[in-house]
Amino acid sequence: MARIAGVNLPNQKRLEIGLTYIYGIGQPTARKVCVELGLDPDEKVKDLTDDEVTKLRTYIDGNLEVEGDLRRERTQAIKRLSEIGAYRGVRHRRNLPVNGQRTKTNARTRKGPKKTVGRGKKAK
Repeated sequence: MARIAGVNLPNQKRLEIGLTYIYGIGQPTARKVCVELGLDPDEKVKDLTDDEVTKLRTYIDGNLEVEGDLRRERTQAIKRLSEIGAYRGVRHRRNLPVNGQRTKTNARTRKGPKKTVGRGKKAK
């Protein structure tokens, strides 16, 4: 089992897909890594030699920002926006969409399930 950047890559997957299990590496980056290292993206992770795994590990550690470092950087960026009182920071704090999307009808992913509000009883 290949272990890169603290993540165990799944053995049965193709290399290109297995690399996407690392936080910060998507399919385009995985393809680029395979091309630069001269590895076959269609090869299964279990078929990689120790040399290839070492080559992958050193390339990813040296050239890409992944896993803990990337998570920390993104968290700090959000914290900074929040502390300076920026609009985006306020939206993050209230758990609402940040990039100007409408919230009257959509945004259920960010806001959670609907909370139905009754109209209350009529006063006599």
